[in-house]
Amino acid sequence: MSAVPREDGSTLGVFDVRLGRVETFFNLVAAACIFVLMFLGMAQVLGRQLLDRPINGYIDFVELSMATFAFLGIAYCQRLGGHVRMEMFLKMTSGRMHWAMEVFGTLIALFVIAVLIWYGFDHFLRAYRLGDSTIDAELPVWPSKLLVPVAFALLWLRLLLQLAAYLRLVLNPAAAPVAVPRAMTAEEIAAQEIEGAN
Repeated sequence: MSAVPREDGSTLGVFDVRLGRVETFFNLVAAACIFVLMFLGMAQVLGRQLLDRPINGYIDFVELSMATFAFLGIAYCQRLGGHVRMEMFLKMTSGRMHWAMEVFGTLIALFVIAVLIWYGFDHFLRAYRLGDSTIDAELPVWPSKLLVPVAFALLWLRLLLQLAAYLRLVLNPAAAPVAVPRAMTAEEIAAQEIEGAN
């Protein structure tokens, strides 16, 4: 699956490109967090083994950073269609029926993500009001808990955009797909990777 945001002049294309920039930024932040955590882990091992000076609160830093790289890239993954999909029935359909099934699946996803945003934000508020902190270094946990509803809100916007794109395709199955992931052949994936390398 692939969906490179392209501004084709349509409203969907414009929103796809702009939302894609935010998703890419969130994904880069998640990648940077993993990169920093890798060096922090190396410093922890070297500090403990060579200097007998481990990093104070290392486990707490790891615990708090998990939300960053677990959730910030989720909308980016949705845009690319990089998540696991059950496509057994979708592959048997085409045209209007195919896009109608995509609409149905997207509506369910919008509902589930909206519930997760609601309860995730409630969980963040509770941690903020109680002054919840980690056990060892006593770092506040609310920033990490706030990332979850923020990342899910971005995913919800992506799903809403995809819902509009699927509805457009239900009304006009012959239209070119915009703002939706599409299945690619092995040849198309290879050509896209070659183009990206140049």
